[in-house]
Amino acid sequence: MHLLSISAGRAAPLETAHGKVMSAYVKTPVEGGRSTVRPLGIEGDEQVDLSVHGGLGKAVYVYPSEHYALWNTMRRQALRPEGRVMEAGVIPYAELPDLPWGALGENLTIAGLLESEVWIGDRMRFGEVELVVTEPRQPCYKFAAAMGFKHAPKMMVQAGVCGWYCEVRRSGELAAGESFELIAGDRVLTITEQFALTTRKQRAGFGLA
Repeated sequence: MHLLSISAGRAAPLETAHGKVMSAYVKTPVEGGRSTVRPLGIEGDEQVDLSVHGGLGKAVYVYPSEHYALWNTMRRQALRPEGRVMEAGVIPYAELPDLPWGALGENLTIAGLLESEVWIGDRMRFGEVELVVTEPRQPCYKFAAAMGFKHAPKMMVQAGVCGWYCEVRRSGELAAGESFELIAGDRVLTITEQFALTTRKQRAGFGLA
C-alpha cells in the first residue's frame, strides 16, 4: 500500500445545477509531491462548507486510485457527443483525457486499499503521520458539477466507490510514493457497510433501494 499523490485546493466559483457557488472541490497535486498535514488538513487546502467537509473529523479525504478507471469510462460514456453512435470496439469520446489525481476531490490518492478493507477507527500510518478513518464520503451536487454529468452521485452510490475521511492523529510531512500501513481499530463497520447505511435515503431517491 502506498501514497500516489497529495492534492490541495483553494475556494473558487463552481458552476452547478443550483447556480454558481463557492467550492474548494477542485484539487490539484501539490508541487514537489510533498506537504505537511496538520489537525485541520493538508497545508494549503481549503473547505468551504464545513457542515459536510473539513473540520477535525474530516480533515483529510482519501481515495483509492483503483476507481479511476471506472470514472474515466463513465465520464466518456456520459459526455460523448449527443447522437454519436458507438462503434464496436470503440470507446465513446475516447479523446477525453483521463482524470488527473485529485479529480475526485481527494487529498490523498492511494493504491492497494479499498473501502471494503477499511474499518471505521482503523489507523493509516505514514511514517511520522497517523490518520484515523472516521467515515465515508457522501456525494452531492458539487460532485456532479465537477465531474460534468448529473448522475455522477448516483453512480458513486451504486458502485460504492466513495473513499473515506480521516482525522489527523499525528501531524507531520507526507511524500508521494511513500508506503503506509493499516492498523486495525475496533472493526465494527467497514467503510462499505457504513456508506450503505448513510446513503439509504439517496439510494431510495435514485431508485436503488
